[in-house]
Amino acid sequence: MTAKAAEEKKDALPFEEALARLETLVGELEAGRSSLDESMKKFSEGMQLANLCSKKLAETEKKIEILVKQAPGADPAWEPFKTGEE
Repeated sequence: MTAKAAEEKKDALPFEEALARLETLVGELEAGRSSLDESMKKFSEGMQLANLCSKKLAETEKKIEILVKQAPGADPAWEPFKTGEE
């Protein structure tokens, strides 16, 4: 598999799978049982997955914004999503 094909395969991962894999990699790195080379591979994969998750979240936010603006009777002003923690 070429590097480009591997990258396209990762881009096709659903958000939940990418996040789960990222969490697994973080746990493995925190455990400190990997060699330096293996740690670097895991770190690199983790960075790719973090970027993918961030990209998918941004795309979803834009889609939600469009849907909110198109909703009948909705105020077209965009308001950021607020969690209960804020």
